[in-house]
Amino acid sequence: MKLITVSAFFLCSLNVTAQPVAHAKGVAHTDQVDIAYETFGPAGTPGAAATALPVIAVNGGPGLSHAYMVQNDVWERVAKNRMVVLYDQRGTGASKRLQSGAAQATLSQTMDAQVADLDAVRQALGLEKVALLGDSYGGLLVMAYAAAHPEHVAKLVLSDSPGPSWKSIVHVLPEVFPDIEEENAQEEKKLGPATDAAARASLRNHFRMIFYSPEKRDAYMGRMGDLGYEPAVAEAVAKATTDLDLTQKLAGFKFPALVITGRYDMNVAPLTAWRLAHAIPGAKIVFFEKSGHLPAYEELEKYVTVLEDFLNGR
Repeated sequence: MKLITVSAFFLCSLNVTAQPVAHAKGVAHTDQVDIAYETFGPAGTPGAAATALPVIAVNGGPGLSHAYMVQNDVWERVAKNRMVVLYDQRGTGASKRLQSGAAQATLSQTMDAQVADLDAVRQALGLEKVALLGDSYGGLLVMAYAAAHPEHVAKLVLSDSPGPSWKSIVHVLPEVFPDIEEENAQEEKKLGPATDAAARASLRNHFRMIFYSPEKRDAYMGRMGDLGYEPAVAEAVAKATTDLDLTQKLAGFKFPALVITGRYDMNVAPLTAWRLAHAIPGAKIVFFEKSGHLPAYEELEKYVTVLEDFLNGR
């Protein structure tokens, strides 16, 4: 299976906030690489106390920076009453600055390394307890973090996430979009199967298949631009996590959990979310009836409402 068929990406539409929220940027240092992050909200200064439970939103991919997650005001809306943190995963975006002696080619992409990066961001901001939100592949990462550091997790949100292992994903894009899959195969043959150009073309074709609304798909893709995809990072993460299986860890999660899924998500079919919600004790599941893989884009208002209700214990 191609990496792109098990990757998941979260993009949001462009909107303008009426009242800009506080915004700050920072860096968390690790042994191998500096992890760049940014914060939104009333606690937009590292070390400041949030007025409500802070959220660390972890993007999908793998191989993408978090840039695609800030193309609309979804996080500014959530950040009106709480800190929201986003960061670039190692080897992507602004998280490419290596420590002395490290080399990009040997940069570890194991799940343990990625969990350590997320914890470094938490520590840099002085946050003892957080709500973790994992978008798509980010869901696998936050599940791994929650298993390793449950003491720092107050709440968990899995948004169109894979299951606890890659093999647990129900993925039906080839069955639903054989025409686009064929176009993609032809384009790959033309560009060369192992080239970055082919990988980026495959990513664009992937986006053609993950929307519920053709109008919203066309509007988004008409302005999406360069998403900063790093095929080498994606490949390294996929290889390092091929055999990862967190199934046995889910039953031990003691914090409130919310599972979100687009009803028409063909990339990670809702059966995956259904199984996740039933594997985590007490988890709540919410279906977005007019969404594919990107409910934060296709049903923005509902997404913010559902998320805020969960974070506020309603």
